[in-house]
Amino acid sequence: MDAVSLASWILGPLVGLMTLLFIFRIVLTWYPQINLNRLPFNLIAWPTEPFLVPLRKIVPPIGGVDITPIIWVGIFSLLREILLGQQGLLTIFAHTH
Repeated sequence: MDAVSLASWILGPLVGLMTLLFIFRIVLTWYPQINLNRLPFNLIAWPTEPFLVPLRKIVPPIGGVDITPIIWVGIFSLLREILLGQQGLLTIFAHTH
């Protein structure tokens, strides 16, 4: 297995998992009374919070709604497409070598 295949094999599921966690995080924003420090919610909050904290300093809540998880879904979707999509960098590089 070459480096490009290994990178694709690792990045694909990782980016997919992070996208899924941020989608779950979006749903959790609809229920502000949920304690994110308790199971099973901390399994969603723990990996996503380090991404959300710096972005919250730049993008304030709109109408009291935290939109930063939505932004991260877009970022991870774009990243997946740029790296792993049909015309993605890793995909093209894997086909040329």
